[in-house]
Amino acid sequence: MKLGYLAMLAFTVAGSFWLEVVLKVGVLKRTKRVFFTIAPVAFLFLMWDTYAIRSGHWHFDEKQILGIYLPGNIPLEEFLFFLVVPLAAIMTIEAVRTVNSHWTVGDEK
Repeated sequence: MKLGYLAMLAFTVAGSFWLEVVLKVGVLKRTKRVFFTIAPVAFLFLMWDTYAIRSGHWHFDEKQILGIYLPGNIPLEEFLFFLVVPLAAIMTIEAVRTVNSHWTVGDEK
């Protein structure tokens, strides 16, 4: 299935992004904070992906991706993975904090 990887990402979006609307977690309103949370880790993992692909440690199944490659010979879906999955995780933890308002994760004063 050519859209296999994108389908997994769409499932992740459907499973967590509703929290932004229904529980009003406000993650997408804090773009700078989200960027500085996700970008450093995504960069490191994308460098790791680039190394692993070039070294032949792993590859991406051509039958499950669109075939659009970005720098490092990394498929578009892999780049999206490092945006969608962390955003979903952040939205989930913020949803828990919204529902359980006395639960802190370390950045409250």
